[in-house]
Amino acid sequence: MDFRVRDLSLSEKGELLIEWASRHMPVLNQIAERFKNERILEGLRVGACLHVTKETAVLIKTLVAGGAEVALCGSNPLSTQDEVAAALAKMGVKVYAWRGETTEEYYWCINRVIDHRPNITLDDGADLVTTIHMSRREVLQNIIGGTEETTTGVMRLKAMAEKGVLQYPIIAVNNAYTKYLFDNRYGTGQSTIDGILRATNILLAGKRFVVCGYGWCGRGLALRARGMGANVIVTEVDPIRALEAVMDGFQVMPLSEAAAVGDIFVTATGNINIIRMEHMLKMKDGAILANSGHFNVEISIPDLEKISISKRTIKPNLDEYTLKDGRKIYLLAEGRLVNLAAAEGHPPEVMDMSFSNQALCVEYLAKHPKMEPKVYDVPREIDETVARLKLRAMGIKIDEMTEEQKMYVKSWESGTI
Repeated sequence: MDFRVRDLSLSEKGELLIEWASRHMPVLNQIAERFKNERILEGLRVGACLHVTKETAVLIKTLVAGGAEVALCGSNPLSTQDEVAAALAKMGVKVYAWRGETTEEYYWCINRVIDHRPNITLDDGADLVTTIHMSRREVLQNIIGGTEETTTGVMRLKAMAEKGVLQYPIIAVNNAYTKYLFDNRYGTGQSTIDGILRATNILLAGKRFVVCGYGWCGRGLALRARGMGANVIVTEVDPIRALEAVMDGFQVMPLSEAAAVGDIFVTATGNINIIRMEHMLKMKDGAILANSGHFNVEISIPDLEKISISKRTIKPNLDEYTLKDGRKIYLLAEGRLVNLAAAEGHPPEVMDMSFSNQALCVEYLAKHPKMEPKVYDVPREIDETVARLKLRAMGIKIDEMTEEQKMYVKSWESGTI
């Protein structure tokens, strides 16, 4: 068996976690049943770099049911659930992932996935795709396409496409309505709060909670923090999003001002060095910093270390930095994705839609192997299929347009009567 995990004896616990997630992922289960009957992925090798969680395992089992041979590594050094990795290894999946990987180990795992010469790649953050393009170009001839799960990865891949270096087509699963409207907003909102509370066990009510970035993840986070009784402040660089935050009832101000009054700061921008030394020097004694963006670059840890005289770990995922003037700043989960490093990531109900998009996009790539090398949105019919299946699983029915209404929206002759 070809795998590397923390401890294979954890597999039984992992099987229970996967079973629990599967019970809450009815759409993906329906797709898995169809894949099992049609074997649409027969003979294809899939290389995946995703957070190795119980929800991801349900996706991997779906692809395997369709006939694919899957190799999997983690897309973050701290997000792997070791029990789940062990269970997948026992099932015969070529999995290379364990919680607490070093940077060197992280890229070793990615290269092991590449060694299996995938035909289709699944990525979350674009580290798999960029590694292939930068140092493993010999496998490009085997690849017909790939998918990307998250905002940061889509940004990187679009930059590659604009510069003419992207060598195979990528479907931006992140941009599906049934992904970002639910996963990014409700999933990130709930799981980020979960991670903060598990790491700190503080009361949010009455605290000044600063959300850096008001994209879909930031919107969800601000909404959930307000629901917990926090006084939410939003910082933004986009004037339209800032205006939206104001209209949604949140305080909006520059981070340079928010730094002096905030109690908890969470970054969700997909950009680099959002919270820097200039902000840290203004913060209150006891300020808490967390990140919900994909990479651990949104909070400048080098700046925090530069202005600190000591560091100690209070508990897992809670590090205390003492500044030169005696003030203390607390960093959660080493500045990595707090919802996955300190909690369990998104609930299975929202990952049901995100990973259903993934599965159906893999099927789409298998059926369209000659697409041009650029970044594509998820086909509308896939998005709508996922939404309809989700509604059906929830027991909800909706209306359909009459033939007259269908004709009316396609015509131009009728006006004011």
